[in-house]
Amino acid sequence: MKKPTNTMRKLLLMVAAVMLLVPMLRAQDPLEEYFYASGKIRVVIAIIGLVLLGILAYVIALDLRVRKLEKKK
Repeated sequence: MKKPTNTMRKLLLMVAAVMLLVPMLRAQDPLEEYFYASGKIRVVIAIIGLVLLGILAYVIALDLRVRKLEKKK
């Protein structure tokens, strides 16, 4: 396995710092508070999940079609 370079170390350190600091700096939006308080955040997350699942299914179907066309060549 390769040894990480100084640039890679700096990049990883920066990513780790951002991941640790962002939640602390984040302010709660009133709309976000409303979704959490009313329990509607679950609906929002479910809809986002369904959309992502649909996109994934479309990409897989498209990949299968492309493979089928490549085999014909």
